[in-house]
Amino acid sequence: MEAVKSGADVLFIMLGAIMVLAMHAGFAFLELGTVRKKNQVNALIKILVDFAVSTIAYFFIGYSIAYGVHFFSSAEVLAQKSGFELVKFFFLLTFAAAIPAIISGGIAERAKFNPQLIATFVIVGFVYPFFEGITWNQHYGIQAWIKELTGDEFHDFAGSIVVHAVGGWLALPAILLLGARRGRYSKEGQIAAHPPSSIPFLALGAWILTVGWFGFNVMSAQTIDKVSGLVALNSLMAMVGGTLAAWLVGRNDPGFSYNGPLAGLVAVCAGSDLMHPLGALVTGLVAGALFVYMFTQVQNRWKIDDVLGVWPLHGLCGLWGGLAAGIFGATALGGLGGVNLAAQTIGSLLGVVIALVGGFVVYGILKMTLGIRMSQEDEYEGADLSLHKISATPDRDSSW
Repeated sequence: MEAVKSGADVLFIMLGAIMVLAMHAGFAFLELGTVRKKNQVNALIKILVDFAVSTIAYFFIGYSIAYGVHFFSSAEVLAQKSGFELVKFFFLLTFAAAIPAIISGGIAERAKFNPQLIATFVIVGFVYPFFEGITWNQHYGIQAWIKELTGDEFHDFAGSIVVHAVGGWLALPAILLLGARRGRYSKEGQIAAHPPSSIPFLALGAWILTVGWFGFNVMSAQTIDKVSGLVALNSLMAMVGGTLAAWLVGRNDPGFSYNGPLAGLVAVCAGSDLMHPLGALVTGLVAGALFVYMFTQVQNRWKIDDVLGVWPLHGLCGLWGGLAAGIFGATALGGLGGVNLAAQTIGSLLGVVIALVGGFVVYGILKMTLGIRMSQEDEYEGADLSLHKISATPDRDSSW
């Protein structure tokens, strides 16, 4: 029976890793459908190469920082380890690689390619696992300090803060240091809209992410005996809440409607194992409305050119999710308890601070040394032709 359970756990977490890996196709198509046609190829290439660089960084550095585990031994030694230990790395890697995929959407259409790969390596190798180890592996005694201070540890079941908020708040410094795309905002305060190039591709990306998210959340249990149907139901309710709120507040705009479920799913990650489904629904409703309002009102007012809205979607909705776990996870509101708002506030803000500092340091150094922005000519021509030498529709570029 022990062998059967061990094999079942390996299969369980492997399926979760594959589902989250598939989410990276969702990131790619969501960005492809949102950017202008002259940057579609670049969107696809970035997500793939970022994942490869993330794997190298996490394998050699990040996983060891977060969990103290390395793979620098012979294949014979590795083969003697349980399959679970090896596949667990694959599963957690897909979480880590989501960070540069999130950032990619915010800095689209004007960021240099190679400096972003360097940023990916540093972030996945050092910045992300530093906070991951604090939250999920008891590093530096911070969780013990939070528990002593508030009565409970900081709780983030599936990464509202560790993955999404950290990714969104890492993206914000990069977006600010890059500046807006040329022509996006005028000196007179006028806003030039850049509509999505393909609503079908945007919708496809959102659907792929939504489906994969159930692996992201449910499989965060990591072993089959800890799997919870409550996580699946709460994820569903938050997804629906986010969809309806974004559809309503966004006045039936398809881009907002399809980002709504993602906002709800981002927010529910932290407390999906604790909340009552009604609490998850409210969490999703707030997240969907928060995303649309911050994207349309605040970002434009502050002239923040966040192409996919990754700061409001992942950064702010992720932060809301960390706090919502402390609200709707409480027994007084139908939750399972073992969590409180004070602990969630401290842990959530810690993640935000680490991400902001890390983002300004990494992208600030790159800006001063290599530069992070494409030339005006390359930006005007588009990354597809200037960098990859081919467009998404090369037949139209050929002259006979």
